[in-house]
Amino acid sequence: VQLQASGGGLVQIGGSLRLSCAVSRRSYSVNAVGWFRQAPGREREFVAAIGTRGGHTYYADSVKGRFTISRDAAKDTVYLQMNTLKPDDTAVYYCATTSGPTSSYRDINQYRSWGQGTLVTVSS
Repeated sequence: VQLQASGGGLVQIGGSLRLSCAVSRRSYSVNAVGWFRQAPGREREFVAAIGTRGGHTYYADSVKGRFTISRDAAKDTVYLQMNTLKPDDTAVYYCATTSGPTSSYRDINQYRSWGQGTLVTVSS
C-alpha cells in the first residue's frame, strides 16, 4: 500500500485547509487510515483516524471539534478538513494505514505504511 498526502500550505490563524491522502490500492488488510503530525522538535503524534469498513472516526483531544476526517471509498482517498487553525497546528502531516484492531488506532506503532508528509504552517 502506498500513500500520497497533499493539501498542505500556509494559512492564517483561524483559517482552514483540507488535506488529502490518496491510497494507491485498496487492501482488505487495512482496517484504518490515520493522520499524524510532527512539529519541529517534537514527536510525531496522533491526530485522527477513520475505519475503512464502518467509517468510525477517532480524534485527538487537541483537534476534536475543529478537524474532521472523512473518506471517499470510490476514490480511495481520505480527507482531513482542518478548521479554526492555530499556530500549534503547524507541523508536517502524515497519513498512514494500520491493520490493527480498533483499540490501536491511536497508537503510532500500529501503523505500517506511511505517506511522505505535507507541511501545514499557521501564521499570524
